[in-house]
Amino acid sequence: MPADLRARLLTALSGEPDGAPRWIRELAEGDDAGHFAEDGAAWTVHGSMATLVAGIRALLLQALHPGAMAGVHDWSTYRDDPLGRLAGTVRWVVCVTYGSTEQAARETARVGRLHARVAGDFVDGRGAERAYRADDAALAEWVHLAFTDAFLTCQQTWGRRMRGGRIPGGPDAYVAEWALAGRLMRVAQPPLSAAELRRHLDGYLERGELRGDERVRDVVSFLRRPPLPGAAGLGYRLLFEGAVATIPRPYRRLLGVRRSPLPVVTGTRLVLAIAERALASGDGKGAQEWARERLRRLEAERAA
Repeated sequence: MPADLRARLLTALSGEPDGAPRWIRELAEGDDAGHFAEDGAAWTVHGSMATLVAGIRALLLQALHPGAMAGVHDWSTYRDDPLGRLAGTVRWVVCVTYGSTEQAARETARVGRLHARVAGDFVDGRGAERAYRADDAALAEWVHLAFTDAFLTCQQTWGRRMRGGRIPGGPDAYVAEWALAGRLMRVAQPPLSAAELRRHLDGYLERGELRGDERVRDVVSFLRRPPLPGAAGLGYRLLFEGAVATIPRPYRRLLGVRRSPLPVVTGTRLVLAIAERALASGDGKGAQEWARERLRRLEAERAA
């Protein structure tokens, strides 16, 4: 069972059951240290098991922007290939966080090419029809905000009790570091502190730019119960409820979800601990280990 669970997790996170596709192995390549400091805030948050919950939470929040939702509805393959879409998103995050600057640029360009064809029309939160493009800076900003808030919140909720869970420099350091990723995706002024992040997010709510509608409810329904069999499905449902529990009430209302009366935060902690043990049971290297291999090589080259 641990080996099967490990293979399922690695497939979801990397697209391969051994967790070592070509793009992961390329983390050991490159001629510089990358955008983020080893064991810094971004390394710590994105290396935490709490990211399993954060990914769900980010998708829920992102769905509340009707422009982002239109892109998902019109173009996404999440229903036909949910794990493939997840692995594609994880790939960009991992390469930007742990890769060389050249690998980060290459992955950002890959995502940009995918986004370039995503365009259409949507009805905004005020009822006006508008055009959208996935590479619009305004949509990129909302996605960046939802992602940053989800990963920070879930790390603060669950990651602090796990191995290496304290964020070096605290929440502000993570928001400031990950702002660089926002700029890579053409976000002009990403927030640089946790307080600024909250103000930016709540600004969308206060301006009426977010909306809960039939499309949002459809995505929520799918995210609540994706096609995962047996114990994997049960564990995932706990992670979903844990994600919902961390979302502030005004956003939950728009999503049409309620916080469970059950102790889902504790249940989520148990699921994450099981997942962490399953991933540790193998002998393969993770993203951080591949990246450290590059860093140690560069250090040796400088010392030679």
